[in-house]
Amino acid sequence: MAPLIVFCSDPLGARRADPHFAGEARAARGLGLRTALLDHDALLAGDVSGAVRGVPRGAGAAWYRGWMVPSGRYAELAGALADRGVTLLTSPDAYRRAHELPGWYPTLSPVTPRSVWLPARPGHASVAHELAALTAPLGGGPAIVKDFVKSRKHEWHEACYVPDLADTERLGAVVARFVELQEEFLAGGVVIRAFERFAEGGEARAWWVDGRPVLVTAHPDRPDLRPAPVLDAVSPLVAALGCRFVTTDLALREDGVWRVVEAGDGQVSDLPRGADPGLLLEALAGVR
Repeated sequence: MAPLIVFCSDPLGARRADPHFAGEARAARGLGLRTALLDHDALLAGDVSGAVRGVPRGAGAAWYRGWMVPSGRYAELAGALADRGVTLLTSPDAYRRAHELPGWYPTLSPVTPRSVWLPARPGHASVAHELAALTAPLGGGPAIVKDFVKSRKHEWHEACYVPDLADTERLGAVVARFVELQEEFLAGGVVIRAFERFAEGGEARAWWVDGRPVLVTAHPDRPDLRPAPVLDAVSPLVAALGCRFVTTDLALREDGVWRVVEAGDGQVSDLPRGADPGLLLEALAGVR
């Protein structure tokens, strides 16, 4: 039996899929796949049992396809579903490994910008001497700031880009502003990544199921641009990561080398506008 696919429900109507995922849910049903709905708002609020009330008991193996979930909440979700006889095919440990940079970076480090990180709580930015020690292995030069999951690239100069790590005052200001803007949504801590220059043409998102690339799409931020990445260097590393459903965002560096800009758990990765979900759903359906 093909796995159940659990989508987020519409906050305005619990019996239908969230509009953002409605097309994918329709495509799943059109392929004859079993689907169910999850209350994402209730999950984030800590009402985990209420969040999974609409998932049928005894449904067996399942994938989640929906909005991002903090790693701790995902573990609670997996437990609540297990109590209903439903097993997420991505375990909590595998979810954290793919979803958070400290989980995937050690394996993908040969193909992604050099990175360092420091755990931090929401509202608590690191002081200058801590940041100077943290970034020393990067050897200076420009960098970007993010947390374990996301950056604030739309506030590029304010809360993302640092022109030179030697300017610890500027580094501290960018980190402080990033932490401030993330508020309670700061995920895990602060990450500093060496800045690499990429060629024009956008990013491609590769979708991997059990270590195999099953789909390549545009990045959701630029659905009009769809480069064709070379995956030869990435494939064995994604397989070594050991996560069943993963995405990698890739861009072509100015020297002609394809680099992983970001990795993520495929369950919470967004399909770009206009992408046909059929190939992805068929790959997920074929997993046992």
